[in-house]
Amino acid sequence: MSLESAGAYTALKKNTGRTQARAKAARNRRLMVLGARVLLLAALLAAWEILARTKAIDPFNFSMPSKIWDQIAQWTLHGTPQGSLGEQIWCTLYEALLGWVVGVTAGVVLGIVLGRVRFLADVLGPFIKVLNAVPRIVLAPIFLIWFGLGPASKVASAVVLVFFPVFFNAFQGAREVDRNLVANARILGASNRRVTLQVVVPSATSWIFTSLHVSFGFALIGAIVGEFIGAEQGIGLLVAQSQGTFNSAGVYAAMVILAVVALLAEGLLTFAEKRLFRWKPGGSGGGH
Repeated sequence: MSLESAGAYTALKKNTGRTQARAKAARNRRLMVLGARVLLLAALLAAWEILARTKAIDPFNFSMPSKIWDQIAQWTLHGTPQGSLGEQIWCTLYEALLGWVVGVTAGVVLGIVLGRVRFLADVLGPFIKVLNAVPRIVLAPIFLIWFGLGPASKVASAVVLVFFPVFFNAFQGAREVDRNLVANARILGASNRRVTLQVVVPSATSWIFTSLHVSFGFALIGAIVGEFIGAEQGIGLLVAQSQGTFNSAGVYAAMVILAVVALLAEGLLTFAEKRLFRWKPGGSGGGH
């Protein structure tokens, strides 16, 4: 082996060693963060349980983790007055997902269109700002009157909560596109449609994904509020019934179930974003 080859081999070996050391350090840090999170959660639950059992806090109002767990177990094993716990979760998840899809689609399309067509943005802008200023939660009773106790009123509540954050991000993303990219595409003979689909939309994708992380939570809120006001099934109805019977453990149990659903959805969105933006430094979209 020549001196040059030996030197190159040594340098490659050192680089490989550094890469492996960095990967090991990153893995150890992730484990430490996960362990710290678990310990913190365990400490908080233990403190809550002790304070409730010693009557330092009112167990009637604040309940305690053991009773919350018993309530979840009871719903899981014996069902709820409206049916199995799985049916209640699916009902809420279906309403939130459908509202999320409709709200995201409408927000992205309208945001891109208004971001590209200044005349439409000038005409519709004031109306959108007025609608955005309306407290959208108060629309849930109106949707209940319009669409009844079924899923449609909950879907409508989810749509209006999801639409605006997605719209404003898509609109801003379309406005922030690199003008040089647009100019180059036009020089190459691209039509407005091709510029929008092949330049503007990909450039705005990271902005859109930023809003998706919070918008699904808004969709869940819309579905839950609609169910709380009036419904035949769903987690929101469990919350309302538990509140009506002063069952604080039931209220907290429903909140735990919703938190798990929201965390799973957030994990799926993060995974999809990392897969989509693998070409970017850090493997994530903008805004993170």
